[in-house]
Amino acid sequence: MSRLDALTLESLVTRALVRAGASDEAARVTATSLVAAEAQGLAGHGLSRVAQYATHLRNGRVFGDAQPRIVASRGGAFLVDAGEGLAFPACAFAVSEAIARLPEQGVVFAGVTNSHHFGAAAGHLEAAAAAGYVGLAFSNSPAAIPAWGGKRALYGTNPIAAVFPRRDGPPLVIDLSLSEVARGKLMVAAKEGREIPLGWAYDSEGQPTTDPKKGLAGAMAPAGGVKGAALALVVELLVTVLTGAAFGFEADSFFVDEGNRPRIGQAFLLVDPGALAGSDSYFARIETLISAILADEGVRLPGTRRQQLAAATSESGIEVADAQLAQLRQLAGEA
Repeated sequence: MSRLDALTLESLVTRALVRAGASDEAARVTATSLVAAEAQGLAGHGLSRVAQYATHLRNGRVFGDAQPRIVASRGGAFLVDAGEGLAFPACAFAVSEAIARLPEQGVVFAGVTNSHHFGAAAGHLEAAAAAGYVGLAFSNSPAAIPAWGGKRALYGTNPIAAVFPRRDGPPLVIDLSLSEVARGKLMVAAKEGREIPLGWAYDSEGQPTTDPKKGLAGAMAPAGGVKGAALALVVELLVTVLTGAAFGFEADSFFVDEGNRPRIGQAFLLVDPGALAGSDSYFARIETLISAILADEGVRLPGTRRQQLAAATSESGIEVADAQLAQLRQLAGEA
């Protein structure tokens, strides 16, 4: 294992993505987000994605030189076209533009269309929280979850994230996907020849299975059963029918090298607390609730672990497996 600081890793990832065909800016913004996710312990949305993105760039599944642009706008709503490029530049642009509009609008809905995998959802909202705004993020993804009672994967795992700023503490961060477990857990179990618990996945006939290979060929179970499937549908609708983006069943898996450009959608809803009950009331009320939550021994606020890990790695560096580091250096064209 090796330990590297964030700036060194960001530079390495940037070079790897540029070498695969990304523009300097797209590579830089993407690298910053991936390294931040790795520092927070979110390995599935961190350095492990670099090789996948590089392959998609080389195979034309994503355009490296795409320039996000606003294609529709009215009042507190606007639409960003990612141009079938990497998601991170388009999402950063959308959130930045939403923040700029909030003082006048109070609430802003920013849609993103023709996009790609956007990683850890809450990461896109850090700028909003830093500016004192409440933020919500949504995305669909290639089909993984069936409609309730159905057999075939139809909706994505469709993550939802929310950030609520605090006056004298780190923001409250909530980030979840709507499958019972991450698809990566099935991939690991299949590789190791282990069974999975019932309730994680369905086979191709829509029956619960303990065989991870059958689960990978079938569909993921929604978190919370029928309620999770309904929430996945809500997210699918928010980020596609409003933006013109592709449905999950129209996008080829992120986990295959060859395939179509996924053209999925994202959406960000930002709210200025000052536009409603007022900032003073907001900050007082959120602390009242947090105090009540923490009054029970053993309770931990969501997002606390990732914040603690990020703080620790800023001091000691990010631990990277030697094989993964070698792969990153190879992708960057280093000996």
